[in-house]
Amino acid sequence: MQVGFKALAERYGIAPVQPLRVESLIGSSRMSRESDGLIENRYPASYQPADSFAGHFEFGLKYEEIHLEFFARLFAAVGPEPIETWCRQAPFGQYARRTGFLYEWLTGQRLDVPDVTNGGYVDAISAQHYLTRVEPLRARRWRINDNLPGTPHFCPLIRRTEALQQALQFDLDAALRELNQAFGADILLRTATWLTFKESRASFLIEKEQDQADRIQRFAQVIARYCGHIEDPLGNQSLQRLQAGILGSEAFGLGLRRSPVFVGQATMREDIVHYIAPPFDHLAQLLDGLKAFETATRGAEPLARAAAIAFAFVYIHPMRDGNGRLHRFLINDVLIRDKALPDGVILPVSATITSSIDFRARYDRTLEVFSRPFMQRYAAAYRFGELKAYEDGTQSNLVFDDYDDALFAWRYPDLSEHVLYTAQVIEHTVRTEMADEARVLVVFQRAQERLKEVLEMPDQDANRIIRSLRENGWQLSGKLKKAYPQLEDAQRAQRVVEAVRSAFETPPEQSDE
Repeated sequence: MQVGFKALAERYGIAPVQPLRVESLIGSSRMSRESDGLIENRYPASYQPADSFAGHFEFGLKYEEIHLEFFARLFAAVGPEPIETWCRQAPFGQYARRTGFLYEWLTGQRLDVPDVTNGGYVDAISAQHYLTRVEPLRARRWRINDNLPGTPHFCPLIRRTEALQQALQFDLDAALRELNQAFGADILLRTATWLTFKESRASFLIEKEQDQADRIQRFAQVIARYCGHIEDPLGNQSLQRLQAGILGSEAFGLGLRRSPVFVGQATMREDIVHYIAPPFDHLAQLLDGLKAFETATRGAEPLARAAAIAFAFVYIHPMRDGNGRLHRFLINDVLIRDKALPDGVILPVSATITSSIDFRARYDRTLEVFSRPFMQRYAAAYRFGELKAYEDGTQSNLVFDDYDDALFAWRYPDLSEHVLYTAQVIEHTVRTEMADEARVLVVFQRAQERLKEVLEMPDQDANRIIRSLRENGWQLSGKLKKAYPQLEDAQRAQRVVEAVRSAFETPPEQSDE
């Protein structure tokens, strides 16, 4: 017999966009199995709850996972009566209190029950199993520690799965110190300058705009100037300043959009829709909720915060253009604000994403954790009608019929997989991408030094000679000899080639001493 939240979902016809991951059944013995992210738990008859709203909801709170989208849809369907009845029957029970609190928090409607006057305070959700507010708020009416990390208008959920907890064990500060010890602070800072540009270029590659040289340079300047320093990065003015820095101050329609938007691709015959973003008249509430999440979780794990804020932003999709680049900007911005990254050091997360087919495919799959079931649910709810001009100057023919229903999903995304992916990307970025770049810089610097021992010259000329020799298989080209007549001397030329080549053939970690 099915029990718990899925039993209530079937009874009341609740189908959340983000599926319930746990199914609980009463059987002959206790067992659990997981497959493709879905968990089936079986319990002996002694666990059988009362076949009522209270019985199944209490069972779910005890043994299953918190699912805010499901709760919000369920409460909207059943109304206050079953919760009021439960709270009157068990006024001091922690599960009745938690349910009453969650009902009022999610619906904004006050239940017709008296305030709870006895009993210790209990947490709304488990800090052991979820990312929560660092400093809970006291809800005196229910004697509940409100540790939900967002607001009723927007509250992402991060489950502390075993895999996620393991990924969050990565010590970013220690890994950067190891790089510093291996290559030196000067090399790390010089590497950071190059990585800022590399991050910008890779970010445009993700957006399939890698040939936009001027925009790549602008975004690199935005990253270097504003990461960790812009006031209220999720505020409208700051977002507009960042967007203008990325797209140019003369770009069309800067600021929060006032039009519908979808993410997709164009073909010769039609537009293919991969994701529809929330309605523009709810953007302020959603962003306020995201800002509240950022404030409430300060002091929690920086990797989790950076991932949740960045991916939440891209799902809210508040701008007409530049959302993807701002999403990746926010990862570094949060890490610098949380002092997980030294000021001036940028993690080239976009470079990691584009470094392999696996990382890129996983990035797309991570975005689809939310967008795919969302579009499956609303596949018949959108269409392209007559072109309409909107307040921000956009002309759009997108018509979406289920904005109100979809708000349940937009407001309460489960971002657990997004945190796991981002933590793994950041670890690879530091241990591989940054370490590789530091090694390249060490070798290049050594090549400069050895070249100048043979022939003194400015860095710019040394760099040109080094690059030319590398590209031409350690051969001096006629063009290079023409530019530098000193290289016409065969003996000197040979010494130049040997000096540069030896630098590249010596392991980077091996010093010249």
